[in-house]
Amino acid sequence: MRGDIRERVKSIMAEISRNHEFEIDTMEVVEDHVHISLSFPHRYSIAKVVGVLKSISGSVIFEKYKGVKEYLWRCEFWEDGYFAETVGQIDEEIVRKYIKEQHG
Repeated sequence: MRGDIRERVKSIMAEISRNHEFEIDTMEVVEDHVHISLSFPHRYSIAKVVGVLKSISGSVIFEKYKGVKEYLWRCEFWEDGYFAETVGQIDEEIVRKYIKEQHG
């Protein structure tokens, strides 16, 4: 993700988070994925949060950037998989530092 799409993904993720009571602590959008540290209400599972972020952001990107599907594998903006890890107080700074060091 580069340029306008990269910035748009950041703003979409922020908007989705506000609308669903997720709180983004740290986020970096790199060429082919997103690193994000966030908290969310207990009523959501991690899978649900990832699903919400991916489905809404993908739909918005496809609506705004009509030609983007041509460049994607299987015409999908996000891959099916994801990596998630819970973080305790001691590890939060390490995670923040790692995410901030990722560059798009």
